[in-house]
Amino acid sequence: MNKIFGIALVVLGLAGLAWGGFTYTTKEKVIDVGPIHATRDETHNIPVPPIAGGIALVGGIALLVMGRNN
Repeated sequence: MNKIFGIALVVLGLAGLAWGGFTYTTKEKVIDVGPIHATRDETHNIPVPPIAGGIALVGGIALLVMGRNN
């Protein structure tokens, strides 16, 4: 179980360091009057600090090394 969790942390840590965050888009209803509908796409950015990616990477490596010793 620690090996799977360690691999997941390594992958997430590398992804966090490579991309620095993620974005997602939501649709917001602007006008909804009878047959007239207007929506607007809004993009939200969620930054991931590099230190968080580094901590996940180091934690994943530590779990993999500890799992190998047992």
